[in-house]
Amino acid sequence: MPPATTAARAHKEIFSYWSSLRRDGGLPGRADIKPQDLKRLLPTVSLIDVLHEPLDYRLRLAGTGLYGVYGREITGHRLRDVYDYEAAAYWRDELDKVVLGRRPGVGCHSMAWKGASHLSLLWMRLPLASDGKTVDMILGYDAVVGVTTTSELSGIRAA
Repeated sequence: MPPATTAARAHKEIFSYWSSLRRDGGLPGRADIKPQDLKRLLPTVSLIDVLHEPLDYRLRLAGTGLYGVYGREITGHRLRDVYDYEAAAYWRDELDKVVLGRRPGVGCHSMAWKGASHLSLLWMRLPLASDGKTVDMILGYDAVVGVTTTSELSGIRAA
């Protein structure tokens, strides 16, 4: 299966799981998440702490598969410590939308900031709220897609 198709299936799986945890229109909290329910997806799952006043973000947990993406451990770091200025601004804007809108976010982000413009992250960010209302954490899932070997660079490509 092509990587983008696999990523879309994983996004659907994690979104369905998150949706199943909602109660009475409220958001699920971190305590509702059971890692064993996401075992297959854990390598690229992340938990992001939402810090209020001022609004900021810290990676509480980054799955082992993300080490290969970032080339280092990112657990415990804030956005400004992981990304260059432009990429950090992108993530801050996207995470702000999840927190303030109390709604999931999904997108595609180029890894060009890391010198890997041939790769992109297909990402999903899902709001978590221990009280069911105020977003205090974000569940993330990332899938890396793109050309990863020189043999994939040859051949005819459709636009």
